[in-house]
Amino acid sequence: MSAYFEEVIDAHVVIENWLGRKEGSAEALMARFTPDFTLVATGGARMDHPTVSHFFQQAGGSRAGLTIAIDSLTELARWHDGAAVLYRETQTLPGQAPTVRWSTVVFRQEDERILWRHLQETWQG
Repeated sequence: MSAYFEEVIDAHVVIENWLGRKEGSAEALMARFTPDFTLVATGGARMDHPTVSHFFQQAGGSRAGLTIAIDSLTELARWHDGAAVLYRETQTLPGQAPTVRWSTVVFRQEDERILWRHLQETWQG
């Protein structure tokens, strides 16, 4: 499996643990992102690193029972220090219908670390 695919899966395990059970830390989670990280969320809002960091700081344990499943991983492009990956993410909370989104992430590799540089999320229609 591609190291980029592994990072997508591993990061979502960390997110699931943090949001669902407040296991781990927001700081460790945010260490996966570049300082100039940007996110375009499903509703169209553009968020920078400080905004995403603030969200995770406040949201630890806020989604009890959250599960996140990742599938349909596709490498769209790869270059000497990064890649673009498309994947589908399904989030489920107890007693609620699952939410499904398609996401495209741009990774930057620095030394041996794979970091999230940009993420675009779109609700599955």
